[in-house]
Amino acid sequence: MPSWTDSLRFAFQPVVNLVTGGVAALEILTRPQAGDVLAEARRDPELDGRLAVSALRTAARKETLLPLHVNVFAGTLADLGGLGALRDAVREAGRLPWEVTIDIGPPYTHVPSRALLEAVASVREQGFRISADGIGDGDVPLRVLADLAPELVKLDASLLARPAAVRAMRTLCDGFGALLAVEGVETEAQCAAAREAGAQWAQGALFAPPARLPAADVYVPPRSPAVVPVPRSGPPVREFVRPAALLPVTASAGRVRALLTGSPGVSGVVLVDRAGVPVRSVHRSRFLLSMSGRYGHALYADRPAVRLGDPPRTVGIDATAWEVLDVVAVGGRDRTSDDVAVVDAAGRCVGVVHLADLVRALAETRVEEAAGLNPLTRLPGSDAVTAEADRWLAQGRGFALSWVDVDGFKQINDTAGFAAGDELIRAVGRALQGRAAGTARVGHIGGDDFVVLTEAGAGAELEALVAGVLDVPWAVGGRAVTLSVATVLCGAGSVRDHREAAACLAPLKRVAKGLDGASWVVGYAGAREYEVRRGVGAGVGRGW
Repeated sequence: MPSWTDSLRFAFQPVVNLVTGGVAALEILTRPQAGDVLAEARRDPELDGRLAVSALRTAARKETLLPLHVNVFAGTLADLGGLGALRDAVREAGRLPWEVTIDIGPPYTHVPSRALLEAVASVREQGFRISADGIGDGDVPLRVLADLAPELVKLDASLLARPAAVRAMRTLCDGFGALLAVEGVETEAQCAAAREAGAQWAQGALFAPPARLPAADVYVPPRSPAVVPVPRSGPPVREFVRPAALLPVTASAGRVRALLTGSPGVSGVVLVDRAGVPVRSVHRSRFLLSMSGRYGHALYADRPAVRLGDPPRTVGIDATAWEVLDVVAVGGRDRTSDDVAVVDAAGRCVGVVHLADLVRALAETRVEEAAGLNPLTRLPGSDAVTAEADRWLAQGRGFALSWVDVDGFKQINDTAGFAAGDELIRAVGRALQGRAAGTARVGHIGGDDFVVLTEAGAGAELEALVAGVLDVPWAVGGRAVTLSVATVLCGAGSVRDHREAAACLAPLKRVAKGLDGASWVVGYAGAREYEVRRGVGAGVGRGW
């Protein structure tokens, strides 16, 4: 009797990093030649588990160094309580569990959430990474998605027609530290839409169709200069992670040499201990130079490669590109081209970043930031500040949003001239920026209006900033000038986004402008009470 495996084939489809343009991983797809094995696997968890093992073994035979994505139905995980057979197959293939991502796919209907979450916790303890697959075209409850807290979320390309939904999912992903991917991308327009909506990874026929052999090259459309840039605080490292060539710390120099000569695109090898923690970093050029020197092969070939490695440079997965540059800046110039190993919370290597990728992205960021600066004060506009506020909200962080205004500015321009008015605006901008401490952000909305974002718990810093502008004896043409400040305190969950925060700030602004002299009014989001901290009639008020 023929076995179900007789008609079973597997195909590889690359998952592409839209930031670097490189292949981030390979998804292994089941391609039955007859019958509907996938439909049977949906009903039979044991069969689905065997499919995952077969997929992994097929990939191992192709000798690819790339991280792998293996598909498993949500019901399979919940029913089996883990994937012990897959773990054993990974070990037999000489791979590491954290090089394998489990793509959990729908349906979720009738899948016990508690059993699923317990199974996910189990495979995570084994070292596997988690991806939520089929989002937007499946039935995954949003609550379950948040509880899963996957490292990767894969959206169906049909959602690109609703960019607001994709941007909202990117915000959610940022909240639990996940990357956002779009699958099923077939056109350059879809690729551009994915980038503009904030997706970092993608896969689909546009880049490379599923094939029996792993794709050596992929097509990635060039990035449009109109794409919204990453925040000034620095793009996160997770957007630039490339697959790492990992070998055990016991590997011989001959084994490392075979890997490097057989894989011209690999710039270095990370030697890791049994827990996946980087121990040594082997740079391609320096290593091959040592091996090719006189007596090099005879001296080193059978000895541990660790002798030809350097202490690894590592950064956490939550680091920013600027933090990576700080790491690169430490040490000799001969190591500036070394890859930087990226590690997860357990210290395991999950990939590497190339310096060239970071420099290119940071340069693009600076160009875009310069285009968004106010030409008068060289401060960013309100978009940069409000985008930061939305990121803080997504992370569950509260904040204080303040508005600063010059009283009677139109009259100043009419009497002293616009040049004197411009100089006053520049001076106020310098004072605000000079007083901004820590994570505080200052933006110039336009005219005589400024906006300031500070941490919710940074009351002392905010008071010092306000005092630094209200206590200055401002004057234009011998005439005294005062400022008004309004602040709304937004606790975590008190507002949905920066627009709602701005709506709460508007009535406080009217109160502050209605007071004589320099003024500062403070209120809370969702409350009608306010406090007049500076100005005539200081005290507590109510209503607008």
